[in-house]
Amino acid sequence: MVALGRAHRKASIHLESSQPLLQHLDELRKRLFKAFAAVVIATGLCFAFAQNLIDYLASPLGGRAGLVSIEVTENMAIFMRVALLGGFVLGMPFIVYQVMAFMLPGLKQNEKLWLLIGVPFASLLFASGVAFTWFVMIPVAIPFLVNFLEIRTQVRPLNYFEFVTNLMFWIGICFELPLAVMFLAKLKFVTARQLANGWRYAIVVMAIVAAAVTPTVDPINMGLVMLPLMVLYVISIILAWLAGRS
Repeated sequence: MVALGRAHRKASIHLESSQPLLQHLDELRKRLFKAFAAVVIATGLCFAFAQNLIDYLASPLGGRAGLVSIEVTENMAIFMRVALLGGFVLGMPFIVYQVMAFMLPGLKQNEKLWLLIGVPFASLLFASGVAFTWFVMIPVAIPFLVNFLEIRTQVRPLNYFEFVTNLMFWIGICFELPLAVMFLAKLKFVTARQLANGWRYAIVVMAIVAAAVTPTVDPINMGLVMLPLMVLYVISIILAWLAGRS
């Protein structure tokens, strides 16, 4: 009976210790579902003006007339891809809010201000990355790639929009670097001094990221990606210093 009682107490203790973890997982599931629902709703809204977005994104090639589709489902695929990108951009503030709301209960009252500031800041950084891609990178990359070797190129819609949307998305994610570093510094994982002393390693990482993000590894496109990343790295050091001081 004594052994049975001890086993029962151990089982009760194990159940009580696992309850907080299950509650956190349930909370994470709800937050992820809300973020996913926001993207779905925003994507549905983008269906209304997806064709306008396609015309705008195809403007470096002279509009849709400069594209040649060779597959039956290709046009539908680019329509969905462009609408999904628009939905992700529109839903970004709500996605960031859900991620930060999941983190809020574990923070002190004076630390919650950092997360509340982070919602518009993260959205602004992502939008800045998308704008940088469209207004700086695309006008350089598209003519270079299409006219390379002076061979006439018939551009497929799926290939073109996959290239443009992927570039916008990943550059937008890269622009979130200062915010990510600020939170790592707030959690004492990194310091401004460590970031400043590790600038050589950071440049190597930036070169790898630039090579992975850009469609070609020519120095022009890689330089267009690395330059803003270097600026963002300096901003990250400043934000890490501010987070460390607070």
